Amino acid sequence: MATVVLTAVGTALGGPVGGAIGALIGQRIDHELFGPKGRDGPRLTELAVQTSSYGSAIPWLFGRMRVAGTVIWSTDLIETRSRSGGGKGQASGARYSYAASFAVLLSGRPIQGIGRIWADGRLVRGAAGDLKVKAGLRIHLGGEDQPVDPLIASAEGATPAYRGCAYLVFEDLPLGEFGNRVPSLSVEVIADPGAVTMQDVAGAFGAEADGPAVQGFAASGSVAGVLAVLAQVAGGRWTPEGAMMKLRGDMPPRVLNDAGVMPASGSMEMVRGRQIAAPGRAALAVALRHYDPARDFQAGVQRAGTPGARAEAIDLPAALSASAAKTLAGALVARAGVERVRRTVTLGFAGLSVTPGMTVTLAGEAGRWQVLDVLVEAMAVRLTLVPVAPAPQPVVASSGRVAAAADETVGRTLLHVMELPPLEEVLLDRPRVTVVACGTGAGWRRAGLLWSVDDGASWTPAGDSGAAGTIGTVERAPARAPSTLIDRAGVMIVRLARTGMVLADADDAALDRGANLAWAGGELIQFGRAVPMGGGRWRLERLLRGRRGTEAEVAAVGDAFILVEPARAIAIDLPMAALGRTVRVMASGVADAVPVEARATVDGRSIRPPAPVRLVWREGVVRWVRRSRLGWTWADRVDVPLGEEREEWRVTIMRADGARRDLVTATNSVAVDLARGDRVEVRQRGTWAESLPAIWTMGEA
Repeated sequence: MATVVLTAVGTALGGPVGGAIGALIGQRIDHELFGPKGRDGPRLTELAVQTSSYGSAIPWLFGRMRVAGTVIWSTDLIETRSRSGGGKGQASGARYSYAASFAVLLSGRPIQGIGRIWADGRLVRGAAGDLKVKAGLRIHLGGEDQPVDPLIASAEGATPAYRGCAYLVFEDLPLGEFGNRVPSLSVEVIADPGAVTMQDVAGAFGAEADGPAVQGFAASGSVAGVLAVLAQVAGGRWTPEGAMMKLRGDMPPRVLNDAGVMPASGSMEMVRGRQIAAPGRAALAVALRHYDPARDFQAGVQRAGTPGARAEAIDLPAALSASAAKTLAGALVARAGVERVRRTVTLGFAGLSVTPGMTVTLAGEAGRWQVLDVLVEAMAVRLTLVPVAPAPQPVVASSGRVAAAADETVGRTLLHVMELPPLEEVLLDRPRVTVVACGTGAGWRRAGLLWSVDDGASWTPAGDSGAAGTIGTVERAPARAPSTLIDRAGVMIVRLARTGMVLADADDAALDRGANLAWAGGELIQFGRAVPMGGGRWRLERLLRGRRGTEAEVAAVGDAFILVEPARAIAIDLPMAALGRTVRVMASGVADAVPVEARATVDGRSIRPPAPVRLVWREGVVRWVRRSRLGWTWADRVDVPLGEEREEWRVTIMRADGARRDLVTATNSVAVDLARGDRVEVRQRGTWAESLPAIWTMGEA
């Protein structure tokens, strides 16, 4: 420090008096360096905006802070190509996805760890350390034995370990949700456990300071700028003591005796040794910008002072509550007001031991003063004093409405695969399975899918799953009921996978449009009323059973319950060779340590016509009514489209004595003689598969 150097020089040349004068000169130089004016500390925008510029300042972080950091390394975009579609009525196309690996430098000093991470404002790592994106993450805390990051080393060869600096590395971060570009990160850095004091920060720069504690602090720019910020927060001035600068708080004041008044030059009026600046010279209002922990460490603003007055904007790179920030803003306004007063005090050579920043009182007068500067002139020491503002009273303030990103756990993936009858007016030319997935946590979003029909010998990518579906288990199953009427007596109780899932009511018009369609044990059911029972359990009433020709299946206790929502499901078209085989589907979510697998037998229900209905034998003729894969809405109220290449039926006569006879017809009737106990089975031969049979037995009601 200049004080130490000039004190030694003055002592060597002029003895004790010369040493004192040299010390005063050095103190003046130090005051110009570390005084409250001309602060060049960091602005909040420097910490909030991610950069990659060479030579960018790296902050020293203390406590807990949220910073954007500086990108110090990245790969080119990593492109992945996959194909989708290709079924009848669908065009086959290629899909491209992109990822990137990059490193972000966070702090110029070691840290304890990191908390949450935001990418373009979206939470991608929770407070519990759970990643919400499928990517690798490595955190380097900045220790002196910090190893080289293996990914950077494999890409660049010789590379620094950045010892003493904290940084993180994202590996293969998917960019699809960020516009296929590297997103702007902001990271919650835990540099030190608990709150950080002024001494914690000042000590890192070889100084000592008393002052209030804050939750976090970012030191950036010059040392003088950082120390000036600390002085502003503590409400004091730096004092040279020995080989270091010290910022003292509530120290016992030194009592001085004013030896006389020396006239001062300037435009200010002198009244009994006091100078009072014009009101316009002091800030009448202050707008203090800071990092607010209640706002996820985003910037907040607190104002104090005269309403409507021009506010002095102050950027404080510290994390503190809204109340603490408003209290500090009020203290800054009060300090500016009282420091309009300048008191000039003349001392003898005994005043050479008084240094700038010292707190003093004047004999016989009330109030405390702080030494602004010391002037040795005409064999006397003149001190310029400013009043010490009273300690501020705590003020309560609000952080305002906070639209924070929900920190929801992802949980493991729940997966279900099923073959459904066609739900749209489209004829399929190959088997199709439908995949629905969700997570045990509310933060689950999607999972990558693979499928196989050769028992895992080969796997085909199917892209990502849909958004989280609604999956549960049947706890109480309704009795069998006809599919032609609303089942008002039947009740189904289901337990959903997590309590955050909800079901809703649907009126008759909505049911007619296909709302509230669910798959339960192979049966498609619609429900008009959903009553919450608590704990994720729901009571379903006003049921429509056996939808889309699934009346042969009946839901049972323990069956999976899947709400069929096309927007939340993924359809996978399989080759015709998959008929009769088992399809295996694997899902890999963000929080899945190993892939989750589900299986389903492909029996062709997605491509076969539904079984005929109203099968009767009368006057020697068996008759039935055709149904179709198309026209379930029955728009013309007359007939339904054929939906197959041709109309053809296989009629099987099973005699009571065991004899069997097969007939083929192109109409929906056939003449046959039947005796008691004979059974008739009618199947429609579709383009790709036969329907299930409609069965009628002679002599049964």
